[in-house]
Amino acid sequence: MAGFFEIVELSNGDIALRRADEQDSDALVRICFSEDAKASLQEHHMDVARVMLEAGVRLVGDLSGMEVESDDFEVPQSSQHLH
Repeated sequence: MAGFFEIVELSNGDIALRRADEQDSDALVRICFSEDAKASLQEHHMDVARVMLEAGVRLVGDLSGMEVESDDFEVPQSSQHLH
């Protein structure tokens, strides 16, 4: 799939997928966990969101005939909060 993707946590707590080379652009996808879900997942909500987003991008790649590699995703080591 063309380009790389970045998964970030926004200042409102949503997890967003965006193109890594377009940092000022709107998110392609956002995931919003409820407070109950975040409490259940504890500190693992970012990992769950990453798996969900990767699965979606892989499916789009399969449907369009493009290959998606794990290297196509960047997840900041520390939670990145954006405004």
